[in-house]
Amino acid sequence: MPDHINCFVGYLKNERNYSPHTISNYLRDLKFLDKFILGKELNRLTAREYLLELEKNKFAKRSIARKLSAARSFFRYLLREKKVKANPFENILTPKLPKKLPNFLYKDEVSSIFNKINTDDPQGLRDLAIIEIIYGTGIRVVEASGLNLNDVDYDEGEIRVMGKGSKERIVLFGSHAKSALVEYLKEARGKLLSNKRSSALFIGRKGNRLSSRHIERRIKYYAKAAGIAKKVTPHTLRHSFATHLLSGGADLRTVQELLGHVSLSTTQVYTHITKERLKEVYDKAHPHAR
Repeated sequence: MPDHINCFVGYLKNERNYSPHTISNYLRDLKFLDKFILGKELNRLTAREYLLELEKNKFAKRSIARKLSAARSFFRYLLREKKVKANPFENILTPKLPKKLPNFLYKDEVSSIFNKINTDDPQGLRDLAIIEIIYGTGIRVVEASGLNLNDVDYDEGEIRVMGKGSKERIVLFGSHAKSALVEYLKEARGKLLSNKRSSALFIGRKGNRLSSRHIERRIKYYAKAAGIAKKVTPHTLRHSFATHLLSGGADLRTVQELLGHVSLSTTQVYTHITKERLKEVYDKAHPHAR
């Protein structure tokens, strides 16, 4: 198993172009599987027993679904490589997951985050530019971290983004993000870079490319400073971007393209958010609502 897992990881990295974070999740799930099947004959019965073991360990339904998905993908790979004769997990049913609406911020909450950023120092100017870009384009945090100077077209208001599976797409940004970016490049980036050289757009204090983890920490810091009780991450800003676009009248296909979703059904979850928002406004505003 360990050798097969290592080969599978190589496949995910080199052929599927999965991110280190995704590969790390696969590894963690497959190590749990490896420990369970040690010394057992592998068949559909064993696969069912594995499902029962996950439930016995009181994993959440979402975690169980992910672990089964990892096992299914792993054995599909082994089947392709002719290391096994069948995939024991192919027909194991995944637990039905409850619909979970993405967490998002209202427009006044987004404004309160921007109001807490101190733009009198280089880090503040950088943070303002990052948050304007993530909220203004809907890109993922890893995509923001990976941006280079030559990815931004200021005249056209476009950014070239390398998304999941190394798929390139173009996203748009508006006047707020442009203004924040220009100010950051003019007043802050050189100071953060010091005497180093880098193609990275966003720079940390030591002159290196700013990591996804650091961006996440900065966003959480500003959200807490703004008094927002809910959990706020870079992905929350991405959800807010999509929700506000749809609320403003954008069509679903356009939002799908901007988010880089392969399937329209992935984007459709945001229509549920806008409906919930409409219901909330109706309940509060209309005298005969309740």
